[in-house]
Amino acid sequence: MEALMQENRVFHPPADFVKGAAIPSMEAYNKLCAEAEKDYDGFWARLANENIYWKKPFTKVLDESKAPFYKWFEDGTTNASYNCLDINVEKGLGNKTAIIFEADDGTVSNVTYQEMLERVCKMANALRKMGIKSGDRVIIYMSMSIEGIVAMQACARIGAIHSVVFGGFSAKSLQERIVDVGACAVITGDEQLRGGKPLPLKVIVDEALTLGGCEKIKNVIVYKRTGGNVAMTAGRDSWMHDVVANESTTCEPEWVSAEHPLFILYTSGSTGKPKGVQHSTGGYLLWAILTMKWTFDIKPEDIFWCTADIGWVTGHSYITYGPLAVGATEIVFEGVPTFPNAGRFWHMIQKHKATIFYTAPTAIRSLIKASSNDEAVHPKSYDLSSLRLLGSVGEPINPEAWMWYYENVGGSRCPIADTFWQTETGGHMISPLPGATPMIPGSCTLPLPGIMAAIVDEAGADVPNGQGGILVVKRPWPSMIRNIWNDPDRFVKSYFPEELGGTLYLAGDGAIRNKDTAYFTITGRIDDVLNVSGHRMGTMEIESCLVANPLVAEAAVVGRPDELTGEAICVFVVLKGGRPTGDDAKKIATELRNWVGKQIGPIAKPKDVRFGDNLPKTRSGKIMRRLLRVIAKGEEITQDTSTLENPAILEQLKEAL
Repeated sequence: MEALMQENRVFHPPADFVKGAAIPSMEAYNKLCAEAEKDYDGFWARLANENIYWKKPFTKVLDESKAPFYKWFEDGTTNASYNCLDINVEKGLGNKTAIIFEADDGTVSNVTYQEMLERVCKMANALRKMGIKSGDRVIIYMSMSIEGIVAMQACARIGAIHSVVFGGFSAKSLQERIVDVGACAVITGDEQLRGGKPLPLKVIVDEALTLGGCEKIKNVIVYKRTGGNVAMTAGRDSWMHDVVANESTTCEPEWVSAEHPLFILYTSGSTGKPKGVQHSTGGYLLWAILTMKWTFDIKPEDIFWCTADIGWVTGHSYITYGPLAVGATEIVFEGVPTFPNAGRFWHMIQKHKATIFYTAPTAIRSLIKASSNDEAVHPKSYDLSSLRLLGSVGEPINPEAWMWYYENVGGSRCPIADTFWQTETGGHMISPLPGATPMIPGSCTLPLPGIMAAIVDEAGADVPNGQGGILVVKRPWPSMIRNIWNDPDRFVKSYFPEELGGTLYLAGDGAIRNKDTAYFTITGRIDDVLNVSGHRMGTMEIESCLVANPLVAEAAVVGRPDELTGEAICVFVVLKGGRPTGDDAKKIATELRNWVGKQIGPIAKPKDVRFGDNLPKTRSGKIMRRLLRVIAKGEEITQDTSTLENPAILEQLKEAL
């Protein structure tokens, strides 16, 4: 795959940050990498013993006998909830604030570690009283809330396996996951609040349970969030406040094998069979802890804010488990970044004195657009001086969005942890270390210590630096996916394909390493590679080029069949100003074509340019590129669009220029 753009700007870690950093230099980074290279088992054993409480210590580190079904620390026993809560109370942090919760309407409530422990124990005891035991699966279908985190931790405490479903999924999507995982209970809310509006939860659960295959569900526990009118089925449905009311505030943890499944999280969209990614307890928790310490350089006084939802893996690793396992204080936010206005994130950073801020490039780009039209919601209108570290997650961040984030949010003084990882990896895989790694905008830089990442061709052979290829990981690591629930064959075919020799983990992303620095840059999903007249180009590169144009706020690129070139480049663009029409639209489309031609080359000039007020996104902010592919081909959309937040956008995007 060809990579035609070159980014040469370099930003070094600030001297003040380096002084107290967990990994304060490239020498320290290289020392850790060398330790892993020299004694892989010993490296992970040391870290596991230093960072996790083991009720029964492990004697074997890595079992590769049934590869690729790897096992880590299997004969050791532990409990994720104990490591997140009890440990911190025992260390004297019981009165420390664990969670600062800000509701949609701005109401703030704080919960200490002691209070979290008591709430989790009460919920865990209630689940046990319902007959839910270790190994049972529980669906959690809730909004961002303290109660959602309590529910997850309570499941972990008794060894039940939770499967969180994002609160924007439809009844059909929820039903598919209930059936596939074989759940015995659902924990939900009456409604959720987003952007000042109540949105249904319990109604969707009720509909899902009528669609068939959900007979194993014996209990539905409902958190009363809004007081909205919902039906309660006698004998099955209970209010959360009632079931925990008389329970004890202590609960003995279920000590489970490190390989005991902690959770199953589904990664597929609304079409096709859901894919349940199964994660372990010990290895997953270890990597959540290490990445909090290494990537986020977490300190006792930090106020950490990850803006993700608990329905996604980012919310598991960097809201429910990682921050609590290191005794941090974190912000949990119920609402959306644009309510009551697009300055909500910056106002909250100012209000709560957040020191670490971790969000998605999609959110950053949408806020760039908002602030370019309204100075009042620009980050510079707020006091963001408390920030010391920024992070980016969910997709590659284009260099111009990186620069805006660095300059306007971080005041040109905060390192940016541009993190590459996936649901399947459990935590960060490639990322700058904020006290050590010189940063290049748009590059996730280097693998974390112990992660053996590489770029190969279609046959699994290493490609030279400077040449694009397929991103793989050559050795297993503790937090990796263990299986696809109930589908081991799909697991092997998806992640360890025979075409690559059967031993390399296939990330599914294209990447390139810089010739000089050996830094990694993600070029997009390998199925998002365009083949135009024999030239293979990643969609991400063209998107980055477009967003670098001063007129453009957001862009998405897809391919469509073309008789002449094999594939034509179709771009969907959101401008910083309003959506252009008529001659203005034609003029700007021509300007953007020429811009791409100049920046990348004539071969990359888009054939179609389409303008919208926004791009089609899920309620979590993900761009629904599958819908854009259908539009680009001129076909009718027949796929499920229930998770789409802004369906009216689809009509706008049908007009090609």
